[in-house]
Amino acid sequence: MEKKRPTGVTIIAILAVIGGILGIIGGVGLLGLGAVGAGLGELGAGLSAIILGLVTLVIGAAEIVFAIGAWSLKSWAWTLGVTILIISILLSVIYGVLYGSWGSQIVSIIISAAILYYLNTRHVKEAFGKV
Repeated sequence: MEKKRPTGVTIIAILAVIGGILGIIGGVGLLGLGAVGAGLGELGAGLSAIILGLVTLVIGAAEIVFAIGAWSLKSWAWTLGVTILIISILLSVIYGVLYGSWGSQIVSIIISAAILYYLNTRHVKEAFGKV
């Protein structure tokens, strides 16, 4: 018997692909910016951009892997999605503390928390074979 994918999981998977692609593009841009900054003698700023670029690339790639697994309701995808969301919340908090820019961070935290809650509902966990 084939499992039925909840509509919310379909939406999250599609958005994860879009977010992953944008994350990869942004990560590549940050890597380029960091290389230029380091080349211009701004080593601290360049290194920060390179590190942020690498983190963004990894998260973007992980989002795409999650989306593929979520589309086919693989149990490992549920675990990956929860992990990505927790990391996203932590990074938003760290960014808010370091830079004092809480406006967009609060929105990101709320969205990630809502998706995390949804992934932990009984019917979604059952669809992923987690109950």
